Amino acid sequence: MKKLIFIVSVLFLCSAFTAVHFYPIDGYEHTGIKRLKRLELIKSGELKDPTKIPDGALKSYMDIKLNLLPKKNDSVHCYMKVDENFQKEINNLFRGLDKSYSLSVLDISDINHVRYAHRNETAGYQPGSVGKIAVLVGLFNQLAKIYPDDFEKRLELLRNKSVKAGVWGLTDEHTIPIFNIETQKLVKRQVIASDVFTLFEWADHMLSVSNNGAASILWREVLLMQAFGDKYPDLTEEDALAYFKTTPRKELTDIGNDVVNLPLRELGITHNEWRLGSFFTRGANTYVGDKGGSIGTTQGLMKFLVQLEQGNVVDTESSLEMKRLMYMTDRRIRYAQSPVLKEAAVYFKSGSLYKCDRSKGEACGKYMGNVQNFMNSVAIVEHPDNCNYIVVLMTNVLRKNSATDHMMLAASIDKVIRK
Repeated sequence: MKKLIFIVSVLFLCSAFTAVHFYPIDGYEHTGIKRLKRLELIKSGELKDPTKIPDGALKSYMDIKLNLLPKKNDSVHCYMKVDENFQKEINNLFRGLDKSYSLSVLDISDINHVRYAHRNETAGYQPGSVGKIAVLVGLFNQLAKIYPDDFEKRLELLRNKSVKAGVWGLTDEHTIPIFNIETQKLVKRQVIASDVFTLFEWADHMLSVSNNGAASILWREVLLMQAFGDKYPDLTEEDALAYFKTTPRKELTDIGNDVVNLPLRELGITHNEWRLGSFFTRGANTYVGDKGGSIGTTQGLMKFLVQLEQGNVVDTESSLEMKRLMYMTDRRIRYAQSPVLKEAAVYFKSGSLYKCDRSKGEACGKYMGNVQNFMNSVAIVEHPDNCNYIVVLMTNVLRKNSATDHMMLAASIDKVIRK
């Protein structure tokens, strides 16, 4: 393990840039997300930008597929049976490490002979921003209720429905990218209450830069979809505000909790395997409260990712669109930053949450909590040679930024699978 760490550290130091990866660059016409238009202009040479886009980020919109679609009718449990030889190799990667590391990994390179291994797969962690995937599932679940027989209308609503941030977008230190197509200027700043974006763009901000305000705003809209049903597409900002001001807080809290958690239960993911209990911004708490706490396990998230690849999350078209959205993280960080994944397509979400008690006199800081220090990564990795696999990694290593650990484990897991 020490030798492996040294090799990966050298690889990291030799990497002179932070890799980026995006929603398919040709996705602007499909989504209306203005940031993607900027990428098109950069790729065509019409706009100059020093950022190097790695080969793995250059898949087109139509290149992205669901790997397990031919196995759509298989039970998820068929995929989560341990392969003993694979398990032994994965175990070797964690020698000397405590139980604050949890992992579920599924090799789907050959979908007729998959290999699964795990470590502490039922241990519960605060999911942090990985929980935003549940908001995404809730969104597509509600879209299917509004337009059950017309996926194109669902996309039209995502493209054309613009909503204002309001207090729900406050406060979050993460910036969002705002591209002006006319002036071709890019500005990065925090969300403000007067910001207006389409549902697709808020989803982009939620996933690509993990903006908490965008997540709360999108979750608010999912709640409104549940409350207003087929009347939602024509819902005005004034009507929405009146609804929140006149509806009891407990009722709003219950509906908000249900719209992101019940779709997970429908996938066979239990309450203790993955749930979301609170919005991502303090501004949202003006109207809704917390309920049930948030938790994630590698087992629960693996159940989701398998069914996403099968096309069983809401429906096939929704599953594919969600996978495309997971391809568009603004830059590869933590697990996904590993140099060995540079040529691979990576569908990724990371999340963290840390807490410090400075009275202990210990070193403590950002991503280095001494009370709790959660860091979580989910990734679908697709190499050009059809080596494909799914990973969920969750850690709670105190007093240490685990980003490098995640990156090194990415390299060692990739090596085991490719062997």
